[in-house]
Amino acid sequence: MSITLENVVFDCTDATALATFWAAVFSSTVDDGGNEFFSSVNRSGDGPALFFIQVPEPRTGKNRLHVDLAAADWSAELDRLIGLGAKRLDEHDEYGAHWITLADPEGNVFDLAEIR
Repeated sequence: MSITLENVVFDCTDATALATFWAAVFSSTVDDGGNEFFSSVNRSGDGPALFFIQVPEPRTGKNRLHVDLAAADWSAELDRLIGLGAKRLDEHDEYGAHWITLADPEGNVFDLAEIR
């Protein structure tokens, strides 16, 4: 028996709004049947799906787990993500890697790394 990564789940206040942001990040679409309580992206595709579930409490503090993205055309993707609604938080050049830390529209932190 083996284990596979099926879904990455985001707690949020508006599932459709956050799913729309992340679908755009991956040049995808929000799956049919979603609403403000539950939405998904890539549910029937290859690789893990993204699930967005409405929760009553706001996010507080720093994420203990975050998504790392990477791009060859790093600068263009950074501009595109900011144009979609991401907020640039910090820049790092450590451990032999260069990345920007961003936040999605609900404040969930994620990174965009430069492929060198």
